[in-house]
Amino acid sequence: MPRLLFNLIAFEVGWLACVLGGSLIGILSAGMIIAVHLAWLARPGEWRWLAGFVALGLIVDGGLALAGGFTFAPPLEGPLPLPLWLWTLWPLFATLLHHSLAWLWRYPALATLAGAVGGPLSYFGGSQLAGIDLAFWLLPTQAVIWALLCLGLSLRLGDRPHPVDRDVAG
Repeated sequence: MPRLLFNLIAFEVGWLACVLGGSLIGILSAGMIIAVHLAWLARPGEWRWLAGFVALGLIVDGGLALAGGFTFAPPLEGPLPLPLWLWTLWPLFATLLHHSLAWLWRYPALATLAGAVGGPLSYFGGSQLAGIDLAFWLLPTQAVIWALLCLGLSLRLGDRPHPVDRDVAG
């Protein structure tokens, strides 16, 4: 199986495991996917991106949870403002940055649009599958957050060669 296809399928499997399986299954699945990613696909230093997205996820989704953007059933127990499975989706997304989504960063307008649409759709789909109620303002807020995030990624990563380019050239 080509590496880019594996990368995309692994993310989707991890996303579903987190959303449908909850924290224990989600963390175990995501942990295995991330470990395989780091061993087989990762570029040197890519672990820093994954770690950065762990922090970013806690800040963004944690802040939105504290602001009342999510209503979890049953209510959360513990010190974190969001379930671990939701937080785990952030480093899973980061596994796509230099691989399956690398082509997207070359096109800032398209990356911004993809973030504005894809981010909220992921949250909406996940909320429907996991039984989470979203505040009326959350999806528009997510659209802005993910549009800006993807624009930033495009500006930072857009000039790097796509993995397919490297495979064809060498």
